[in-house]
Amino acid sequence: MLGLKATFNAIDNSGAIICEVVNVLKHKSNHGFARVGDEVVCVVKKARPIPAALTTTQAANKVRRGDVRRAVIVRTRKEAKRSDGSVLRFDDNAGVLINNRKELLGTRITGVVAAELKHKGWARIVALAEKIV
Repeated sequence: MLGLKATFNAIDNSGAIICEVVNVLKHKSNHGFARVGDEVVCVVKKARPIPAALTTTQAANKVRRGDVRRAVIVRTRKEAKRSDGSVLRFDDNAGVLINNRKELLGTRITGVVAAELKHKGWARIVALAEKIV
């Protein structure tokens, strides 16, 4: 579970490296905590530099430090129980940046993602991921 002011690693190639959660976009019974598959509003705290060789249209698609974006949480340090009784826990918090139309900003996803994403409507993330747990 990720609460407000929690940070996570961006594991796509959108240009962001570290993001901070500002708001959790979910029903109010969750008390501001995000789990795997939840959508959050985040601020980019650390980003890769944009090369000067890019044209203005290509540079406009990249993410800069201080940008406010939406993201989907794909890994959490807080353990989550599955329906079969097993417990799933990762080493870090991670997310993938999306736009307002719920399309991925990046074209590749590096690292492991949870299989629960497929059941929560994020099958595109699961299809692009390197490994699914």
